[in-house]
Amino acid sequence: MTESTIRTTAATAALCDDFRSMMSGFPTGVAVITAEDLDGTPWGMTCSSVCSVALDPPTLLVCLRDGSPTLRAVLASGEFTVNLLHEDAQGVAELFASGDPERFRVTPWERTADGAGPHLPRDAHTIADCTVALTQRMGDHVTVYGRVRDIRRPSGRPPLLYGLRQFAAWPAT
Repeated sequence: MTESTIRTTAATAALCDDFRSMMSGFPTGVAVITAEDLDGTPWGMTCSSVCSVALDPPTLLVCLRDGSPTLRAVLASGEFTVNLLHEDAQGVAELFASGDPERFRVTPWERTADGAGPHLPRDAHTIADCTVALTQRMGDHVTVYGRVRDIRRPSGRPPLLYGLRQFAAWPAT
């Protein structure tokens, strides 16, 4: 490795730390993205990178870690579910972020006839089933665009938020 490469790597690491810090100051909602692989095995991961894209047709995007089993299931099945978590679902957010292989054994979930992936009705304030419309790789993540085909609202509870590396409930007005 040359001295220039070492300096560039150190500068990149510092920029990554600054970027991580910057984004932690941008609070966002928390979701668990779920899908089933072709064998019917459920997969899921916590995701705070969810964004609306278009109203007509209703389209959203999620950013999933490249190489994750959840992303593999999404790509194989061509569909996924966005479970937007409510204020009391921090434990589920942490569980699905942990990679614990038992997460679907310890969290109530259901499979619906027309669902795209496992639904978490106890922990979600809103659930959206999506069909993959487009994917785009960027760095260590893949952006998955999903056409929303169904929305359910199992709970009228306020959303769970994440920012400054901590969870919080939507503030009361």
